[in-house]
Amino acid sequence: MLEAALWGLVGGLALLLGAALVFIRPLEVRTNAYVMAFGAGVLISAVAFDLTEEAIELGGGAPATIGLAAGALTFFGGDWLLDRRGGGDRKRSGGQQSEGNPAAIALGSLLDGIPESAAIGLTLLEGGGVSLSFVVAVFLSNLPESVSATTGLLKAGRSRRWIAALWLSVAAAAAVSAMLGYELLGGGSNELAAGVKGFAGGAILCMLADTMMPEAFDEAGRKVGLVTVLGFALAALLSTA
Repeated sequence: MLEAALWGLVGGLALLLGAALVFIRPLEVRTNAYVMAFGAGVLISAVAFDLTEEAIELGGGAPATIGLAAGALTFFGGDWLLDRRGGGDRKRSGGQQSEGNPAAIALGSLLDGIPESAAIGLTLLEGGGVSLSFVVAVFLSNLPESVSATTGLLKAGRSRRWIAALWLSVAAAAAVSAMLGYELLGGGSNELAAGVKGFAGGAILCMLADTMMPEAFDEAGRKVGLVTVLGFALAALLSTA
């Protein structure tokens, strides 16, 4: 349980690192977009091989498919609700957050990070070590997300203390989510574990399509497609080595 929490915290701390980079010396917009695209590709690979494939092998196609659909619908519904309440531009770098609701922005950031972190705990369920490729994928996806959002929040007039508190809260929630993902399902059936892995995968894929990938494309254009494929290919190679 504590191991799961630790690895979840590692992934979440990338948010604080991204904020620190912006506080010290912001990345160029295009550079951050490429990092975001690469991280998205790595995370897609991790969802495919560390969650969906293992879910099918563990409990069969039906639980995995139902979980994927449920995860996507749950994230979509939560994201839609928060968008309507002022959290829709939480990951933008242009300062659009000035028009948003601070509470919705914070809750939206939590919504983005929880599925990834819970999935880290799920990779420990088989009794082996954590999937390092998945932890790296979460870290690489969180870093550019934080850089982009922190840049926008600063432009929107949020203080560094407010931003640091936001990412610290999300990192703490990441640790708790990873711990719960492991603890609550450690003694469950294979079908339940498969469904929950699918749920996490569906939520993550929906998050990528809704937040990370559009932001990367807006900032760097068509080349982000090639960078995304590069991230996917390298992560797939590592996961099957």
